[in-house]
Amino acid sequence: MRPLPRLMVAPNGARLTQSDHPGIPVTIPEIVACAIDCMAAGADGLHAHVRDADQRHVLDAGQYAELLVELGQKAPNLYVQITTEAVGRYTPAEQRSLVETLRPYAVSIALREITAGEDDATVRRFFHFCAEAGVGVQHILYDTDDIAHLARLLASGTVPREDLKALIVLGRYAEGLSSSPANLDAPAAALEAIGPPIDWAVCAFGAGENACLHAAEKRGAKVRIGFENNRTNADGTLAATNAERIRDYLSCSERAGS
Repeated sequence: MRPLPRLMVAPNGARLTQSDHPGIPVTIPEIVACAIDCMAAGADGLHAHVRDADQRHVLDAGQYAELLVELGQKAPNLYVQITTEAVGRYTPAEQRSLVETLRPYAVSIALREITAGEDDATVRRFFHFCAEAGVGVQHILYDTDDIAHLARLLASGTVPREDLKALIVLGRYAEGLSSSPANLDAPAAALEAIGPPIDWAVCAFGAGENACLHAAEKRGAKVRIGFENNRTNADGTLAATNAERIRDYLSCSERAGS
């Protein structure tokens, strides 16, 4: 299976609309155009949410299929990851159905959402289906409790260890869109304690995004950046596009390494 990209862009997320920022891509043509611009800026992966006519996040296999076809034609080298994010609307069964119907090569799944209220046998069947179907699952982990949960599921064989991918999320909407590099220490140590091989990345909410991602890269992690988590550049200005955020981050990375 394909490893995670070094720099994945998350251009829209599940909650933001163009009333929050006009640069949020919501239609499939907008997402495709954004992906191409972000590739030119330095991204090699896309974390995509599709929306309905009212700009609401939806788990729509048809829309995702259309997006994957469009990007396969226009950006064939781009790593494209769909999501099963529930946002309080979708059940674990609906999340599983999207993946089982679409069979994408990459999907992000919040461990706490896909396992909520589900028995281990159901969870095991789903994750082993993904492994057998070649679906690369990135486990979304919001705190050390989620990481401990993942460790238990790995130990029991409920989640296959092969091709293990994870994303540590620093900060959340409910926490005031704030994060700092110090927030990485505990979850990174907990994830590293599970043992290799783990292909992992970090995303960070708020204006501390650049600093958090720099710290993550120093620990050997990959990074996810974009308007889903933050729309502010290092100098405090509001970015006009996701591509601008990528250029700002990479510019800061170059300065930090010089």
